[in-house]
Amino acid sequence: MSRRQLLRAGGAAAVALPAAGFLAGCSFTQPGTGQPTGSTLDRLKQQGYARIAIANEPPYTQINPDGSVTGAEPDVVAAVLKRMGVPRIEGVVTPYESMIPGLNANRWDIIAAGLFMKQSRCSQISYSEPQIVSTESFAVPAGNPKKLTGIAAVKADPALKIAVLPGGFEDGALKTAGVPASQIVNIPDGRSGIEAVQAGRADAFLLPTLSLDALKTEGIEITGAITDVQQTGSGAGFRQADGALVAAYDEQLKALKGTPEFDQILGKWGFSGEAARGVTRDQLCSVAG
Repeated sequence: MSRRQLLRAGGAAAVALPAAGFLAGCSFTQPGTGQPTGSTLDRLKQQGYARIAIANEPPYTQINPDGSVTGAEPDVVAAVLKRMGVPRIEGVVTPYESMIPGLNANRWDIIAAGLFMKQSRCSQISYSEPQIVSTESFAVPAGNPKKLTGIAAVKADPALKIAVLPGGFEDGALKTAGVPASQIVNIPDGRSGIEAVQAGRADAFLLPTLSLDALKTEGIEITGAITDVQQTGSGAGFRQADGALVAAYDEQLKALKGTPEFDQILGKWGFSGEAARGVTRDQLCSVAG
């Protein structure tokens, strides 16, 4: 994609800028090398904002009609960054499978998209401590005619086809469980997953429960939480070279978690602050996949 949609929190309109040109125009790089000068946190404070990768998947991330960025993860990230002296965030909409490569290529500063922790991701980037904890469900035709309750049922019937977002946690969960590629239907976004089930191209759409609740429509049923998927959750994602930034972020995240504001932010989107306080980064990074 040659142009990326940049969306600024706080109500500013969305603008499109070439990613390479945007970075080259930054005044916080070394002449001739393009390498950042000083610490990442110093740069974010000086420029007054951080670029975050988002996916526009409510309730994790959401773009408002006025172009502002919100959702459970961006709202937590914005609150923490303000405590760190960074007053604004700018969202860059990108597919899940592009988030880690884009972060490591310096296209954005932080991933704030509900990119669930698991072993493979935790080996490529550094996560903050958990900010949200979630469950997984299936979107199925009303009445759940195939009686889907978990991934084991999918493996037991080779005729079943499950829609997922490529590169998403659910895609990895199916593959880790040994579900063949022939049973996996790749779709570009949440609405397309629902439409695939409605049209019979997929028997179910696997996604976080709260995301499916936001997409629920007539003729579609959301199953209860799947019990044969490991507990999932996410934190803000950072480059591994930004250890000092992660440590500073974790310090302020811990402080935020001790206030009613944290519970209010998550509660607005249907998440539990207590659940996020009940797990650690190490626990979630141990999830296979």
